[in-house]
Amino acid sequence: MTQRAILCPRCRRLVGSEEAVCSWCGTGRTAPWWQFMNWSRGALEGDWLVKAIVTANILFFAISLILSIKTGNTGSFLSPGQTSLMLLGATGTYPIDHFGRYWTIVSANYLHGGILHLIFNLMALRQIAPLTSGEFGASRMFTIYTLGGVIGYIVSYRAGVSFTIGASAAVCSLIGALLYYGKSRGGAHGSSVYREVSGWVVSLFIFGLIFPGINNWGHGGGIIGGIIIAALVGYNERRRENRADQALALFCGLVTVGVLVWATVKAFFM
Repeated sequence: MTQRAILCPRCRRLVGSEEAVCSWCGTGRTAPWWQFMNWSRGALEGDWLVKAIVTANILFFAISLILSIKTGNTGSFLSPGQTSLMLLGATGTYPIDHFGRYWTIVSANYLHGGILHLIFNLMALRQIAPLTSGEFGASRMFTIYTLGGVIGYIVSYRAGVSFTIGASAAVCSLIGALLYYGKSRGGAHGSSVYREVSGWVVSLFIFGLIFPGINNWGHGGGIIGGIIIAALVGYNERRRENRADQALALFCGLVTVGVLVWATVKAFFM
């Protein structure tokens, strides 16, 4: 019986009807699902990690609303107050220079000023992150997301932005990584990715010009950070993810969780 074309169970790319293994990652078309729940093969594979990032953003937003109610510092409808955002880890020259809160370059990536701010960033994340994961692997995608967001906020700080939050710097780092991938890979697929992601860059630029309060320095820094990190870690077609990639992603995850837990405990109980 002739077999059908399917999506690879590991990298989610198309496996042709005549292929026994995925031409992108080498995985057999009949590989069992539990094969990808083992750290030796990369537990960070697939859509699981994107959902975890989305969940962390939503959870931290809920915590910011609860803290706003607790402190009596509420903003507009479904918007935390600035004091609550400050306590939970907003970044910029004011928190860093006045209070030495350097760790906020991590926590600010998971804070949002309102429900629309959160929705827009998560919609962008849900579109960009799976594509980045498909080309770089989930571990490297998370490393780019985390470190690129940090670089974006470092650039923002150096530019003198006093108070800023949002996942957009980290999302922009994924855009930067895909820009690098498209140019580096070339060919029809690379050019297609580059054109698609270039549209996001143009939209961000126009959005930043029209709407006040947009941290364009964070966006630009995130894109540059994503390009640099992507060039350093490589992508799937150049080399497969290895234990070092997974270890770096795990380190980024542990630091992120540690910072967010520390910020929450400090805000509520200290």
